[in-house]
Amino acid sequence: MAGKPSIRLATPEDVPLILQFIRELADYEKALHEVEATEESLLATLSFPDTPPKRGAVYTALVTPPPTPETPAPIPVGMALYFYNYSTWRSAPGIYLEDLYVQPSARGQGCGFLLLKYLAKQVLEANGRRLEWSVLKWNEPSIKFYEQVGANGMEEWMKMMVEGDALTKLADGV
Repeated sequence: MAGKPSIRLATPEDVPLILQFIRELADYEKALHEVEATEESLLATLSFPDTPPKRGAVYTALVTPPPTPETPAPIPVGMALYFYNYSTWRSAPGIYLEDLYVQPSARGQGCGFLLLKYLAKQVLEANGRRLEWSVLKWNEPSIKFYEQVGANGMEEWMKMMVEGDALTKLADGV
């Protein structure tokens, strides 16, 4: 009987792999040129299980395929990068999934589903009420996958973002 993939929280030693996943995801989304993350910036901003949480704690769950005789010590093939948020209407915490990524060679093996199950369990353990994320409208394979696990598109909500010069201007004088 084949084993199942496993999930664990990333440690500082995993940062090079996390950066690799971020770059692979950005390349898939045709936005590799927008990646500013470095190993140093990730070490400074991510939280890890054996260190005090940083402001706005961001965690990374890694998924690793089961060992096989050919690969007795497999390396992770995907990640879920997430942080806790809060719903005022529900008066409850939740999780915002910033990035879900599984390498193409490992897709279709349950790794992405296992990452979502892990996050759903984290939400419930925090007495939370929702797990949410954004997906590019053109990314039909991901949308279909998310719908299969019971996710609903929020068509009436539009994502808004302030960054760069607009963010600096908005914060000016505060």
